[in-house]
Amino acid sequence: MNKLKILNDPIYGFITIPNSLVFDLIQHKYFQRLRRITQMGMSYLVYPGAHHTRFHHAIGCVHLMQQAVNVLRFKGVTISEEEEDALYIAILLHDIGHGPFSHAMEHSIVNNVSHEQISLLFMEQLNEEFNGSLTLAIQIFKREYHRKFMCELISGQLDMDRADYLKRDSFYTGVAEGNINSERLITMLNVVNDELVVEEKGIYSVEKFIIARRLMYWQVYLHKTGLVAEQLLIRVLKRAKELHGQGCKLQGSGALQYFLENEISIHNFTNATLDVFSSLDDYDIISAMKEWQYNDDFVLSNLSKMIVNRNLLKIKMKNKKIKTKRLEKHVEAIREAHGISNEEASYFVFTGSIFNQAYHEKHQNINILHKSGKIEDIVKASDQLNLKALSKPVTKYYICYPKGEL
Repeated sequence: MNKLKILNDPIYGFITIPNSLVFDLIQHKYFQRLRRITQMGMSYLVYPGAHHTRFHHAIGCVHLMQQAVNVLRFKGVTISEEEEDALYIAILLHDIGHGPFSHAMEHSIVNNVSHEQISLLFMEQLNEEFNGSLTLAIQIFKREYHRKFMCELISGQLDMDRADYLKRDSFYTGVAEGNINSERLITMLNVVNDELVVEEKGIYSVEKFIIARRLMYWQVYLHKTGLVAEQLLIRVLKRAKELHGQGCKLQGSGALQYFLENEISIHNFTNATLDVFSSLDDYDIISAMKEWQYNDDFVLSNLSKMIVNRNLLKIKMKNKKIKTKRLEKHVEAIREAHGISNEEASYFVFTGSIFNQAYHEKHQNINILHKSGKIEDIVKASDQLNLKALSKPVTKYYICYPKGEL
């Protein structure tokens, strides 16, 4: 069987699968599940085109990693065949642990188990199935490999993950501000003292990358409508779990029932749990909400209707913390209108905060390699005055409440 297939991608054109091991991993049911996980959660309620999946993204990352390996080898960086394969595997599987709608699961029906932890569990399971051929990829993924630049290509300020998702999400949302030139950025990469650097000529591409990241966060990832939709989804799942705990049997797939019935944390995330998780995706949640909108429970039914019919809560963003009085006023209004408890009202009236920092200066900085050999952080090397400001965290606060009658 010919395993060196070519895929057609709307962003990069033709993508070649580099070897038979990567092909076999793509064919595996664990990876195929990513076709049923949207890359951008509930963002399609804001940007109708944002229906692309984690599957698209992971394949795109492998393509960019192939480019990075070729560029670095051309510049004299030694990368063995074993290391090359490990880089492809680590970037292919970096997001395999995402649950339905990408992030909502982490905050609702499992107890603080991150998608990175689940990705690692999947990789370890696959490593057993593939006779240890993922061992080096796992080392790189866990940042335990001695060649630091390889770990930075998987997870860093200028990793292949970001290089793909900014360009891809910009394309599918139609938000042109995020359209970075990932190919040029990769062409400008080099390695000095085992760390990734960007050659001086690439400085403007890096500036564009950081600014694009900031704009994509405010305009897309932290868009207030997408934010309120994700918060509603988290609350739907929390309410479903709460009702299950009270003995109320809800309709849902076997995989969803499992996570509603059991308290799952990283300590009891067994191989059996992983197998159930591998059959849980966006479709389970959507079909459950379509049923739950007719449930007798006021909270579950109204939250489900809001998402299914895109009739969301009102959200107001502020630069200062929301005053308690304002919150209480909205809680009181919904309590009186529907005769529900404070706890039930808190599902419809709540506050929170969002945080945006386009560049973490103290955390894996982006270093510029000058022609003289001097290495300097992008903030110091750039004449773009904004970059200093972009490395400062910005926090905004929000309050959500019903628009009128539920």
